[in-house]
Amino acid sequence: MIDFVRSLRLWFAPQHIKEEGETPDYRFSLANERTFLAWIRTALALIGGGFAVDQFLPDLPRAVAATMALGLLVAGVLCALRAVNHWMRCEQAMRRGDDLPVTRFPTVLSLVVAVVAVAMVVVVVFGREGK
Repeated sequence: MIDFVRSLRLWFAPQHIKEEGETPDYRFSLANERTFLAWIRTALALIGGGFAVDQFLPDLPRAVAATMALGLLVAGVLCALRAVNHWMRCEQAMRRGDDLPVTRFPTVLSLVVAVVAVAMVVVVVFGREGK
């Protein structure tokens, strides 16, 4: 629990990361930041996709559209939160000389997107309600 609180504190006060280990080669820190930004772009795309499903598929039954939209929106929120967490954990690992952290998050995110995509394919192939 203490590690979680400390890690959360570093989200909002990253200057305290300097208290750990040695400063890594700046190129690694910049690569870590680019990865973080890629995750943020992914989160924004997922959130945008959730709103698009909600707005542009009005003929779907409300429960189906809401489920697909919420799946994408939740995935976007989790992706944004995971981005900052992973960025901080990688930065800490580099400063300590540890192995970079591994995560199952990309697999989970891929599965959520795939499920929504299959649902969208079904909608496109079999048509919408009332059409």
